[in-house]
Amino acid sequence: MVFSSLYFLLSFLPVFLLFYYLSPVKWKNATALLASLYFYAWGAPSFIFVIFTSLIIDYYLVRLTALSEGARRKRLLALTIIVDVAILAVSKYLNFAVENLNLVAALFGSEGIRMARIALPIGISFITFQKVSYVLDCYHGRTRPLDNLFDYALYILLFPQLIAGPIVRFNEVAEQLPAEKRRLSHDVLLEGLLRFLIGLSKKVLLANALGEVVDAAFELPAGELGMVSSWVVIVAYAFQIYFDFSGYSDMAIGLALMMGFRFPENFNFPYISQSITEFWRRWHITLSRWMRDYLYIPLGGNRVSTVRLYVNLSTVFLLSGLWHGAAWNFVIWGGYHGLFLILDRLGLRDALQRLGKVPAMLLTFLIVLIGWVFFRSPSLAHSTAYLGQLFSFQGTDMAVFTNHRFWFTLALGALFSFMGVFEAVESRASRWYENTGQLGQLALKLAGSLILGWLCLAEIYASGFNPFIYFKF
Repeated sequence: MVFSSLYFLLSFLPVFLLFYYLSPVKWKNATALLASLYFYAWGAPSFIFVIFTSLIIDYYLVRLTALSEGARRKRLLALTIIVDVAILAVSKYLNFAVENLNLVAALFGSEGIRMARIALPIGISFITFQKVSYVLDCYHGRTRPLDNLFDYALYILLFPQLIAGPIVRFNEVAEQLPAEKRRLSHDVLLEGLLRFLIGLSKKVLLANALGEVVDAAFELPAGELGMVSSWVVIVAYAFQIYFDFSGYSDMAIGLALMMGFRFPENFNFPYISQSITEFWRRWHITLSRWMRDYLYIPLGGNRVSTVRLYVNLSTVFLLSGLWHGAAWNFVIWGGYHGLFLILDRLGLRDALQRLGKVPAMLLTFLIVLIGWVFFRSPSLAHSTAYLGQLFSFQGTDMAVFTNHRFWFTLALGALFSFMGVFEAVESRASRWYENTGQLGQLALKLAGSLILGWLCLAEIYASGFNPFIYFKF
């Protein structure tokens, strides 16, 4: 079930909110958990048993680990991590591993391994990261294990963040899990609704419109796109993936807020970054923090030799690429970003800053664009051919497969992506909003919600194109 589907918007969400707000405090968590199980089962009923069984194993192993000491405690930790990672590895990476082994076998004239393809459980990468963070935080004493299995299940399966994040750490919501600790009011409901509709607008009005053209372009052989066309398409994809993913994060944050939960922010105008280092502080913030705290720092962080530090950075970002997808394109994309993080430490970031704010921002955006070629291309061969077209002078003119709406949406995408640069305008708008008073703010929220809701519903009714990029991760 996707947040931008008519079934979710007109059936699931209003019915859930009605039951959630009418239910007594002691039943709110049960209502949320049942709704979350139904939400997941709607799109992936065959995986509910696997996910819930792994939750039960995790819950009791973590509690057993907390009661153990010494080597036994370490063995239990290792067992818990292995169980979680094994589910991810088998479901997401076994097909990839077998394909590569078969390629190697073919080089030596051997017959490859035959096996049925394993379906990928929806949201398994995000679920695994949340489970592992809970396990490690309990092990290191940063939090204490939960006393209630259903509270743990709610933390992992809460439907706003279940499919595509944000990656919510346990300590960020631990105090909010008891229903009596969550504040519900008309103001909170309206604030959450508006945040949800802002995210829905990003997805439906911007990302979808750009995505139709981007998908059509990437279905063509790379050689049929000219240089200008190739650049326009990859810029469009940069805006598409930003509004698609940040839109989903906004919707998740808004939905959680309507339930009384406060989720961490996941994006902060990443395309105004003046270095790749800054980009990763603004893009998919919850993933960056997870990688830093549970992978980079345990590997030694900044407290190691220069060579080891560069190896650690490369390792983290190669794994980050692999986390996004079981394909060499994603591994190369991760390694590409890891390389530029190393170059930043070698002086690239300082050199960009000396050029000035705007040149540094544009050059960083260019670096990110080239990386998106690997991320979006259906194969490694296609990505290399596409990169070649970016610097060629041949191919189809852009007008063949675009329209006026595309160019208008592209312009809006650029405006909203780089809006963070205009701090003075944002500051004035914020002051004006605060000066409208409580009644004025309420009127603005209501008006904004009605307008955005009407526009989104009209677009969803009119268009059948409605995928979410990050659902496959």
